[in-house]
Amino acid sequence: MNQTTREIVLDTETTGLNPEGGDRIIEIACVELINHIPSGNNIQLYFNPETKNVSEEAEKIHGIKNNFLKKQKFFRDKADEIIEFISNDTLVIHNASFDIGFINQELKLCNKKKLKNPVIDTIKLARKKLGGGAVNLDALCRRFNIDISGRKLHGAFLDSHLLAEVYIELLGGRQVGLEFINNKKQSPTDNKSKSLKKYKKIILVKVSEEEAQLHKKFMKNFKNPVWGKYVY
Repeated sequence: MNQTTREIVLDTETTGLNPEGGDRIIEIACVELINHIPSGNNIQLYFNPETKNVSEEAEKIHGIKNNFLKKQKFFRDKADEIIEFISNDTLVIHNASFDIGFINQELKLCNKKKLKNPVIDTIKLARKKLGGGAVNLDALCRRFNIDISGRKLHGAFLDSHLLAEVYIELLGGRQVGLEFINNKKQSPTDNKSKSLKKYKKIILVKVSEEEAQLHKKFMKNFKNPVWGKYVY
């Protein structure tokens, strides 16, 4: 029986590097994968960091300005939406300890439980799969010929999409998911149940032993087939 695997590729941008020192999340983006293929069901949210301002160093990295963030909602206003979207599914994150640390700190400030989702750290996966060499997102994109010409600055939404492509390549490339998914755009508020409904109606066609034998006999009529001699 075919099973549907749901994963969430996640990235954040922050005011700085130290959540315990008061730095806050200012952007979060999540890209849903169904059987390792982007479904088109994504979320992107910006947050007002309250009393914390974006540091000059951080702004140079992501370009998000304090004036823009003052018009956004607080993390606590969107916490339930984020929790509902990611559900209990596996999170795919580049340098996972950084993002998970920030998210859990924000959840703590909201009096909510820490994340207990399974996590795949693509830095660790890349080192395991590729051995030596740089494993930052730019380097991995270049290695797999993924277009990063539009990545002038870091951004959670763009980076999570790029990471989804990198993750698929680290798993072995596009062939890992043989289910062809309709990438129709969905509302950012669509939840897990809505995403999975369209993949549940899978029809399995069984052939009889007689039909299998007739097929093998028919295929023997081909001389030097392109699929090689090891198929049957």
